[in-house]
Order: sequence, then C-alpha cells, then structure tokens
Amino acid sequence: MNRIVGLITARGGSKSIPQKNIKMLAGKPLIAWTIEVALQCKELSRVIVSTDDEKIAEIAQQWGADVPFIRPAELSQDDSSHISVVLHAIHWLEENERLCPEYMMLLQPTSPLRIAEDIEKAIQLANDGHDAAAVISVCEVAKHPYKTHKITERGTLEYFIPSNIEYKYRQALPKVYEENGAIYLNKRLSLLQDQTFLPAGAIAYVMPETRSLDLDTPWDFYIAGLVLKNYEQKRNGK
Repeated sequence: MNRIVGLITARGGSKSIPQKNIKMLAGKPLIAWTIEVALQCKELSRVIVSTDDEKIAEIAQQWGADVPFIRPAELSQDDSSHISVVLHAIHWLEENERLCPEYMMLLQPTSPLRIAEDIEKAIQLANDGHDAAAVISVCEVAKHPYKTHKITERGTLEYFIPSNIEYKYRQALPKVYEENGAIYLNKRLSLLQDQTFLPAGAIAYVMPETRSLDLDTPWDFYIAGLVLKNYEQKRNGK
C-alpha cells in the first residue's frame, strides 16, 4: 500500500558548502544518512530522491533510494521553493506511475541527526491525529524571543518583542518552538490544495535539540561530523 512516500530533496547547487548533499560526513555522503534512516521505516512505501544532479542521483541509488526522474533545472535554482519541488514530484508520480499516496514526507538531507524513531513517531502522530493535514517536526528555540533585542538607529538596545513579562529565568518563560527542517509529513491533497507545508491544524512533533541540527554552514557540517562520529564509536563499542 502506497500510503506514505518519503521524498528526499537534494539539488546540486550549493553556495555555502559546494556539493553539500554528497559531501562526505563522518564516512558517508551527507544524503546517505537520510536515505539509511528512511529505509529503516516500514511505514514508508518508497524512498525517492528528487535531484537535478546526475552524480547525486547515482550516489542516492547506490545507497538504496529510488530516483525515478531528474528534477527540471528551473526547480533547482537558489530561489526555487521547496513546495514547488514537492508538487513536481506529486504530479510526476501521478502522471507516470499512477501513484497517489495519502501522505508525502519531505526529508531534507541537511538534517542528518534525525533517527528512524523520529520518522515513526511523526507517522504515529498522523495516525492518532485522525484527519490532521500535517505533522511538522519542531524543537524548542535556543534563544527565547523575549530575551532578544534590536538595535535602534541611535545604537541603543530595545527588546525585539516588547512585553510585560517580568520573569527572570528562562525556565519560567512560556516555551517557544521553531521548525527544525527534519520532517514534514503532509497529506498529498492538502499540499495540492493549500500549497504550504504548514496548513491550519498542523500537529507538532517535538524533537530534542541534539537531533535538530540543520546544516547550513561549514561550521554546522563540522559539528554534525563530530556528533555522528561519536555516535558511530558508541555503536561499535569503542
């Protein structure tokens, strides 16, 4: 039953880290960490990679993912939206394979610390949430917005969000969350109709900070490498 299709998006162009998606990270191409985790989840009927890059396609297939198409160049620019990439995959699968899954799960390679359990728990939330259009992974923000400032034209500091809250300690502040980019589980019909990953009524799947790193800079890449090497050493009893 093709109820949930996992879609890994990986374009060839990357300015902050050249060829980021296939750059080696703790002994594997970055994209391999996401492919491996996705393939561990029995609830995903297929694991598909959408890419415009033949080399990425080749490596993705070597690690077990399907690459049924090469993404058009116009959907692989710096300003191309993720929603347009997912919609292209939906339309391609319907037109070429008559495949219309109930859900699409977007898994970005830049979240290599997510584990199979995260995917499974997000799917369970969708199952428990009855008719929820989406389940989105989030994590608690590292810096609470009530503790942030802006600098005025005069060079003085002002609170970014003025409030009457006098709490002194972070633990007393209301918890605030942000999307961590690791999991977007959306109903296919909702994506087609609403064209957003965050439709009304989306359910939050809360992930710990330790698995929420989103790789965007060389420093992020360095930190992720240290973490994953440590995980591998523990797994191998070293």
